[in-house]
Amino acid sequence: MSESAALIPRRAESLVREALGDTRVVLVNGARQAGKSTLTRLATNNRSTVHRLLDDPATLRSAQDDPAGFVEHDSLMVIDEIQLVPELLQPIKVSVDLDPTPGRYLLTGSSRILAMRTLPDALPGRMEVLELWPFSQGEMHGGPDGFVDAAFRHGPEIDHSSALRRRDYLERLVVGGFPEAVRRTPRRRTAFFDSYLSTLIERDVLELASIERHGDLLKLIALLAGRAGGLLEPSALAAQSGIPRTTLIRYLGLLTSVFLIKSIPAWASGQTRRAVGTPKLAFVDTGIACHLIGQDPARLGEPTGAAGAMMENFVVMELARQLSWAEERGRLFHYRTKDKLEVDAVIETPDGRVIGVEVKAGTTVRTDDLAGLRNLANALGDRFVAGYVLYTGQQTLPFGEKIRAVPLDALWNLKP
Repeated sequence: MSESAALIPRRAESLVREALGDTRVVLVNGARQAGKSTLTRLATNNRSTVHRLLDDPATLRSAQDDPAGFVEHDSLMVIDEIQLVPELLQPIKVSVDLDPTPGRYLLTGSSRILAMRTLPDALPGRMEVLELWPFSQGEMHGGPDGFVDAAFRHGPEIDHSSALRRRDYLERLVVGGFPEAVRRTPRRRTAFFDSYLSTLIERDVLELASIERHGDLLKLIALLAGRAGGLLEPSALAAQSGIPRTTLIRYLGLLTSVFLIKSIPAWASGQTRRAVGTPKLAFVDTGIACHLIGQDPARLGEPTGAAGAMMENFVVMELARQLSWAEERGRLFHYRTKDKLEVDAVIETPDGRVIGVEVKAGTTVRTDDLAGLRNLANALGDRFVAGYVLYTGQQTLPFGEKIRAVPLDALWNLKP
């Protein structure tokens, strides 16, 4: 990672500091090379800290040979890549039970460690898990990343204009948010993505499960990239890939565990019985997805390009990032009725307020683009705060009482 990338402030830094103030063990979990090690250094900058890097062979052997001795310390201990030695969690549990002082251990992991097959008794009630995503657009470009809070606070009163054009957004799609990818030229970025995917399968996936046929997994990943933004239907995927359905479901779980893909659940309420409960597929990073389908900005922008699906994926994952730090404690869903009316992203707060977000890769908004939002608004009544069509145009436009078309970069440029 370049020095400039390493110094980009992360929204999660304050979350880590806050968690260390009242929780014995904090786990920062996320995709490999998303910047977890840099985050932990920044978050513990003013504290007496012992760092243990399990990527180092000597440190790894020490942890494996003497787990109990390895975790003994008198200050905060940071352990990088805890999934490499899950046996450390048991002595950590014993240690924090004997001394319940907050901020004892800060762990990082690049797979969902709570799902690991070799995991001993985890740390219920003793550990807080924070997810770290690749860079958000606001982190990379200095924006406040406040769309979620602004939407719930101001509803249809949001008014934003933009200088960005459609090509600017397409270029951001293919870069993605991994620090190494952000700093590279297009040709070198391709090399990074190839290496990243290879390591993900050869190392991270194999830490979680035995995979006999790597070729099937590679084929599935490429197939999934072409379906980003679509419904996640294992039976259809099994028929198309030739992978048995039970094996395919297992592979999907593994790819979720190593933060390559994310399942967006369907939203429904008692008032919307015709909602479809199938989840949607998203790639954690659109740069990876665009690489897998072999499309650069020019190809994405062609009539047969994948701009629509990739733009939807891009927005959904920016919203997922924001929900990890927003003041509003919302949950992310998608909405689709049996009549095929859709809303790409639905965020619902614990008190039942809802915003809807539809994504359009074009610079104009048509009446048909509003059908899903209007259906959702009618179903929810007063619970519906506002609906937004995020598009690549440059002005905010009204389309009824609570629905607005808003330039897409409002996602990272709006203040709470």
